[in-house]
Amino acid sequence: MKGIILAGGTGTRLLPFTKIINKHLLPVGPYPMIYWPIIKLREASIQEILIITNEKDLSVFREVLGDGREFNVKLTFRAQENEGGGIADALLASRDYINKEKFAVVLGDNLFEDTLTLHLKAFENQKHGARVLLKKVSNPTRYGVPKLDLIEKKILSIHEKPSIPPSYYCVTGIYMYDEEVFNLIKNIQPSERNELEITDVNNLYIQKNQLEYDVLNGWWIDAGTHHSLFLAQKFIYENRKEEDNNG
Repeated sequence: MKGIILAGGTGTRLLPFTKIINKHLLPVGPYPMIYWPIIKLREASIQEILIITNEKDLSVFREVLGDGREFNVKLTFRAQENEGGGIADALLASRDYINKEKFAVVLGDNLFEDTLTLHLKAFENQKHGARVLLKKVSNPTRYGVPKLDLIEKKILSIHEKPSIPPSYYCVTGIYMYDEEVFNLIKNIQPSERNELEITDVNNLYIQKNQLEYDVLNGWWIDAGTHHSLFLAQKFIYENRKEEDNNG
C-alpha cells in the first residue's frame, strides 16, 4: 500500500509565519511538521509516499526531505494543480501514482499518537470502499462531524462544520481509499468556498454503503492554528520525555 501526504494549502490561520514558509515545514518538536506523518506511515510499513504540495513549495520540500532515504522510504513529490482547491482536488494529483491500488492519505498538519498499522490492516481486509479515522473532541463544530449508528458501527452521514453537531466525534485527516475515489471526486461540485470537499466524497461512499471507520484512542491534533501548533509541540515533547526516561 502506498501513502499520500497532503501538504499544500495557504496556511492563513498560521499567519504571519506562512507568508514566508509552508506551514508543514514549521517546527513541531525537533523536526519540521511534515516529518511526523512520514514517520507514522513508515511505522505502518508504508515505504512509498507521495507528497502533494503547492507548486512554489516543491523545491523547498525536495531540499528538506530529499528522496526519503533519511526515513527509509521512497519519496515522490507532486504539485496540486488548483492551489487551494481543497483536499479532494489535491488527491487528483495522485491518480497515476496510485495505479489502481488501495492507499492511505494523511493531512500533513494532522499529528497523532496511535499507530496506523491495525487500521491499515483492517482496510486491506475490507473488500471495497473507504475507511476514515474518528476522534472524540470537545469542539466538533470546527470539523467534519459524523452522524453515527453506534450499534451497527456505521456512519450515516458527515456534516461539514455543523452549528449543531450530530455527535462529539470528528473525521480526522486520516483517510483510506480504493481507486474508486477518483471517479467520485469527478462527481462532486465545488463548495461555497470553491473547494472540492473530501466530506462530499466520503458521503458518496456512505451512499454506496462502503465507508467504514475506526476511532483513535491517543491524542490527535490538527496543527493548523497557533494554539493547536503549541499543543502539538507540547504533546511531542512530553512523549519524547517519556521515551527518554524509559530508555
